[in-house]
Amino acid sequence: MAFAKAQKSRAYYKRFQVKFKRRREGKTDYRARIRLINQDKNKYNTPKYRFVMRFTNKDVTAQIIHASMAGDIVVAAAYSHELPRYGLEVGLTNYAAAYCTGLLLARRVLKKLEMDEEYEGNVEATGEDYSVEPGDSRRPFRALLDVGLVRTTTGNRVFGALKGALDGGLDIPHSDKRFAGFNKDGKQLDAEVHRKYIYGGHVAAYMRNLMEDEPEKYQSHFSEYIKRGIEPDNMEELYKKVHAAIRADPTAKKSEKQLPKEHKRYNLKKLTYEERKAKLVERLKALNSAADDDEDDDHNTDRECAMGTGDHTISGLDETMSPRRMHLEKGKRELNAAK
Repeated sequence: MAFAKAQKSRAYYKRFQVKFKRRREGKTDYRARIRLINQDKNKYNTPKYRFVMRFTNKDVTAQIIHASMAGDIVVAAAYSHELPRYGLEVGLTNYAAAYCTGLLLARRVLKKLEMDEEYEGNVEATGEDYSVEPGDSRRPFRALLDVGLVRTTTGNRVFGALKGALDGGLDIPHSDKRFAGFNKDGKQLDAEVHRKYIYGGHVAAYMRNLMEDEPEKYQSHFSEYIKRGIEPDNMEELYKKVHAAIRADPTAKKSEKQLPKEHKRYNLKKLTYEERKAKLVERLKALNSAADDDEDDDHNTDRECAMGTGDHTISGLDETMSPRRMHLEKGKRELNAAK
């Protein structure tokens, strides 16, 4: 069967509408975004908050965002590179780190809104599904999960961050079908399996397998864990301390950035009018003083020649005198010789 080239008419190209830039770059799912930011008109300017999760190779980003006519506004943000401040220095992109980042964001935004004491959330992570209940004075902070272009498979790290935000006290509409440990056949969440992932049990199990089967790979693969003395048996205690530290102080701290060093510049600096004028005055003064010195030297030379004390010869006069003065001196000597 021969392949025929698809021929598009001129009308197709004339009526073609270019897609949005972030759609062309594969960054934004506008079909999902429209439904996440669409707000009822009878709610007027009430913001509709989104719990945004994004993952990079070395970091986890969690943000509370709402849309406006001028663009998206970030209410609060938390990053996994902040976790070393709370005692977690390695494994900053796994399921357990995503849970810690979601927990940190939840406690941070509630503290910012002065709701952290009323909504403490689930203090001890058991792996079971948890939803916050409304308090007496203020309703819980509600946000919608924004996963971006991530494939929402069961056990994805996005849902680890979601679980952390839920345990932190946020009200996020969700289902437990995508949490780690959900059994599709039984249609039930295994809380023990989910708890193991929250406390890094899956990482600890992999560490034990490598220690027994491939010791060399274990030494290279978990070198940072070994350097800090983190073993599979004390992994759960480590994450418990991190959770407690996050709840104790979730506020963000600005990092102290050093000022850049001043390097020597080789390009000419543009001078102002006053600076150029002052520089010209200095140059004129230097030229005038040099001209006065030349006149004084010529006057002294003439006096020495007239008194006969100088040892200047004609050749010497040629080297020291100006052409006009040398011409006058030559005329005087010729006149004296004629007498």
